[in-house]
Amino acid sequence: MLFTLFCAGMVLLVLAAVSLPLLSGGDGLPTRGQYDRAVYRDQLREVDRDAVRGVLSPEEADAARLEIQRRLLAVDGIDRASGWRAQSRSPVMAIVASLFVVLGAGGLYWRLGTPTLTDAPYAARPAPEANAVPPGSNAPASAGPAAPHTDMRQAAEKLELKLAADPNNAEGWVLYARTTSMLGDWQKAGDAYKRALDLGQKGSEVYAGYGEMQVMAADGIVAPGARDAFKSALETDPGNGVARYYLALADGQAGEEHKAVDAWLELAGGLPEDSPMREEIGKRIEEAAKSGGFAPPPLPKGLAAEAQSGPSVEQMEAAQNMSPEDRAKMVGGMIEQLAAKLKEQPNDLDGWLRLARAYEVQGDSAKAVDALDHAAALKPGDPGIKLQTVSALLSGLKPEDALPPRAIAMLTEVATVTPDAPEVLWYLGVVAARDGRPADAREKWTKLLGSLAPGGEDTKMVQAALAQLPAK
Repeated sequence: MLFTLFCAGMVLLVLAAVSLPLLSGGDGLPTRGQYDRAVYRDQLREVDRDAVRGVLSPEEADAARLEIQRRLLAVDGIDRASGWRAQSRSPVMAIVASLFVVLGAGGLYWRLGTPTLTDAPYAARPAPEANAVPPGSNAPASAGPAAPHTDMRQAAEKLELKLAADPNNAEGWVLYARTTSMLGDWQKAGDAYKRALDLGQKGSEVYAGYGEMQVMAADGIVAPGARDAFKSALETDPGNGVARYYLALADGQAGEEHKAVDAWLELAGGLPEDSPMREEIGKRIEEAAKSGGFAPPPLPKGLAAEAQSGPSVEQMEAAQNMSPEDRAKMVGGMIEQLAAKLKEQPNDLDGWLRLARAYEVQGDSAKAVDALDHAAALKPGDPGIKLQTVSALLSGLKPEDALPPRAIAMLTEVATVTPDAPEVLWYLGVVAARDGRPADAREKWTKLLGSLAPGGEDTKMVQAALAQLPAK
C-alpha cells in the first residue's frame, strides 16, 4: 500500500513538472549545455593543474583532456539539435503530455512489471565478489575507477600511523602532505607541509606546496599567508614556477593586472612550447586583461621540446649480456653523448644533474663538480644542488685529507637556509669531527638521529659514526 501511494505521488510530481510550464508559459531558460560546458571547462583547468603538479602523467592528462573535450562536443550537438525557445501557454499540449505520462507508464508496467514479485532487502542480498570483472575483460581483477584513490588513501593512513610513532620525521611529513594533496584534503596537506617546515624542511618545493594548499583551501584566493610562503619559496629558488604563478595570481586579485600579466608572460616564456601550463597561463592573462580593460598580449614563444635522454629498452637489454668492461664502455659512451648534447643545450638543468650523477657513479668527482656548477648557475638558490656539490667535493677523501674550503663554505651557506636538513646535519658533523670538535659532531649527529627512521641504513651509519667519536 505504501509503495502504491509513493508511486502515485511520483506520478503527480511528474505531471506537475510537465504540465505547469505548458499552462503558465514564460520566457526561455538557459540550456543545460551552458552549465555543462562551464563544468567541463573547469575540469580541463583542473587536469592542467594536476599535470603541472605531477599528480597526472602526460599520458593520463592527455587522455582526460580528450574525454572532457568529447563531452563538450556532445553537449554542443545536443544544444544545436534542441534549440530552446520561449514557451507559450498550451493547455491542449499539457493534457496530451499528462495522458502520455500516465498511460505510457501504466502500459510499460503492465507489459514489463511483476506486481507479485517479493521484496529483496539490501541487507539480504548476496555480496558481490570483491574482484569480479566482466567476462572477457582485459582489466586486472583489482582494477576499477576507485582503485587509485583507494590505494592512495591506504598509503596516507599508513603514513599517518608512521608519523604518529615518529612525529619528528620531516621527510615523512612532506610525503604525507603530497599524498593527502592528491586526495584533495587541502587543509590536512597544508598542516603537514607546515609541520615539515617547522622541522627544518625549508626547500622551495615545500614552501610552494604549503602556499598552494592554502590557496586551494581558500577556493583560489591567494591570502597573505600563502603569499608569504610563495615569497619564501622564491628566496630559496628564484625560478620556482609554482610560486611565480601564484604570486602573479595574487597581483591580479589585488587589482594589479598589468603586473600579473608581465609575470605570467615571463613564466610562459621559460616553459616548453608544448607545456599544458602555457594554455592555463594564456587564459589567466585574458581574464586579467579583461578585468584591467586592456588588450591581452600574445604569449611569447616557449622553449623547444627536448627529447628524453637515457638508454633505450634495447640498450638496457643488451647491457645485461655484456661483460663488465663492455658495459662500462657503453655507459661511458652514453655519458659522452649527454655531455655533447649539453654543449648544444646548456640550459638543460635536469641534463646537468643527470651528468653529475653519472660522473659520481664513475668516481670522477672533478667532472661531477663541474656539471653541478653548470646546474647551480641555472638554479642558484637551490640548496639541494649545493649539497650535491658538497658530496662530490668530499667523495674519495681519506681521513687524513684536509676538507676543501669550498665544501665548507657551501655547507655553511646552505646551513643558514636549512640548518636542520638531514644532509646539512650530517656534513656539519663530519666537518666538526674532522676539525677535532667531537662535542659539536655529537650534537649534530644526535639531532640527526631524531629525524631518521629507527633501524634504517642511515640510522645505522649515524650510530656507527657516533660510536667512533672520542668519549666525552
